[in-house]
Amino acid sequence: MGIYLSTPKTEKFSEDGENDRVRYGLSSMQGWRATMEDAHAAYPAAYPDLDDSTSFFDVYDGHGGKVVAKFCAKYLHQQVLKQEAYAAGDIGTSLQKAFFRMDEMMRGQRGWRELAVLGDKIDKFTGMIEGLIWSPKGSDGIAQGDDWAFEEGPHSDFSGPTSGSTACVAVIRNNQLLVANAGDSRCVISRKGQAYNLSRDHKPDLEAEKERILKAGGFIHAGRVNGSLNLSRAIGKTEFKQNTVLPAEKQIVSANPDINTVELCDDDEFLVLACDGIWDCMSSQMLVDFIHEQLHSESKLPVICERVLNRCLAPSTANGEGCDNMTMILVQFKKPIKSDSPEEQQCKSVDTESTP
Repeated sequence: MGIYLSTPKTEKFSEDGENDRVRYGLSSMQGWRATMEDAHAAYPAAYPDLDDSTSFFDVYDGHGGKVVAKFCAKYLHQQVLKQEAYAAGDIGTSLQKAFFRMDEMMRGQRGWRELAVLGDKIDKFTGMIEGLIWSPKGSDGIAQGDDWAFEEGPHSDFSGPTSGSTACVAVIRNNQLLVANAGDSRCVISRKGQAYNLSRDHKPDLEAEKERILKAGGFIHAGRVNGSLNLSRAIGKTEFKQNTVLPAEKQIVSANPDINTVELCDDDEFLVLACDGIWDCMSSQMLVDFIHEQLHSESKLPVICERVLNRCLAPSTANGEGCDNMTMILVQFKKPIKSDSPEEQQCKSVDTESTP
């Protein structure tokens, strides 16, 4: 449930941007929650130009604290770029490796220090002091090869954070859209006004998730992993990743993302990435309909995002719905997708992900 404020914080962080392919707007709001645990690639900006032909958008919804979400917002897109598979054009593999790499980077002295610096004031101060003492002399702790230098220090045996984060990422390159998702944030595309889910909400009661959880030695109680966590995939949450004989993708809670690839066409209008604070209040089709209605009279995408947040905000904390942190990114395809052949211009069916 979390701790609620007596009155909601309705101040919003909003931003927009564009290039010759897309325009985007985003907004996030703390709402009734005592802390803000969402982060996104707009922290401080989205990446419409990850490289010359690629745009990158992501939403991270923290649970048990905000540091893992902030860590992912800072580093995940960088790790996608650094993968050998990315240079070879294999974006899907690059995304998967980058998700797993987040857990690896958050371990040990260096991981502890980076998380501390991203945390609250006391942790931030401690992390900065330890950085001065323990980071490699003559450098900022970044190795040229792996870019994540090993550090000795009092937290060298740190196994990783107890807090965690969802990660929902959309990468657009030319006519191709790839969505990588771990957790219950969601990506939805609007095609001729029809909403299509491009990610699956990872909940413990899904058959494949349940099977993995039980095989790894976990259990499900009241719809929660080991009776505490209400989603089955996440970055962080190290306590659920302690089975030493199993690989990362088979742990009780895994950072392994589902990857969905879609060929974009002229019928595709916009893309939405949002945390569960939005989807708890609106279905995918309801949100797509609302955005279409707003686009008739409003051209500023952050304003539309802000209106969605306001609509989802509960008047009270009586039932918990509409009381969560809320983060949303709206990406509008700026002009028709061009292809070389008439056959390619026709829309292929969208490989949708079912949502519980």
